[in-house]
Amino acid sequence: MLLRPLRDDEEDAEAVRVVSAAALGPSRVFPAPDDPVRAARHRERHRHLARTDPGGCWLAVDETSGMPVGAALSLRREGTWGLSTFAVLPEAQGRGVGRELLAAAMLYGRGCLRGMICGSRDPRAAATYRQAGFALHPAMRLSGRVDKSRLPAPDGAVHEGSAKHRDLMDSVARRTRGGAHGPDHDQLLRDYALLVVDDLAGSGYCYLHPGGSVELLAATSRRLATRLLTAALLSLPDGTEADVPNLTADQQWALDVGITAGLDITNAGYVCLRGMRPPTPYVPSAAFL
Repeated sequence: MLLRPLRDDEEDAEAVRVVSAAALGPSRVFPAPDDPVRAARHRERHRHLARTDPGGCWLAVDETSGMPVGAALSLRREGTWGLSTFAVLPEAQGRGVGRELLAAAMLYGRGCLRGMICGSRDPRAAATYRQAGFALHPAMRLSGRVDKSRLPAPDGAVHEGSAKHRDLMDSVARRTRGGAHGPDHDQLLRDYALLVVDDLAGSGYCYLHPGGSVELLAATSRRLATRLLTAALLSLPDGTEADVPNLTADQQWALDVGITAGLDITNAGYVCLRGMRPPTPYVPSAAFL
């Protein structure tokens, strides 16, 4: 098995997507091959990280066949390291591939004060993250069709956001998780709708996919976070399946909104943290954390 840096090209980006889908199965996170729009979005995301964090993105290749068997993509943002993608083909698991990939990705985060991973329910991955020094915080997911008749109107103004709100968003992220997302807004603004609150009570923002998933939410207070999530769910077309993942026990405000909207609560992996407490009010992005 050979480890090499991920290249910023379509071939490597597709290799990461295929390995991830094979390792974790087609889902809302890793689309099936017959979903070209979402597949293209994932390739763009992988290429984005290959450009911004070339030292943190690695591909494992079988020495004999030359075929990719694993991938680890990580990023550094203002002293916060995050693991965006970590996957190994089922047939290559148990051979040390994952261990070497994770070691290479974590080496890129050496010197960072904080670390974040949105982990799956895989018990082997959870054990690996714990052994790497991460605290495991069990996570929940809200999902289902929104019953808009049960949701009250937001308690204040929520605006459509744009690139002009980057400074606001980075300021909120520094306050909630200790580091701005910086260049990741380039990718997020291409792929998601943006909702923003900014008034005398504070600030916050939410990236929302038109298909119903909340990608990232941060605010300076639970009240504003509640306002944002309520507005996001109310903005979805009727009949859309909502999805709000990566909720730790510290995000009770989000559970309250979801319950009011008629969404189901399920267990959904772990939010793994090192050098920090669970940021709140905050819904991390699995890809950009």
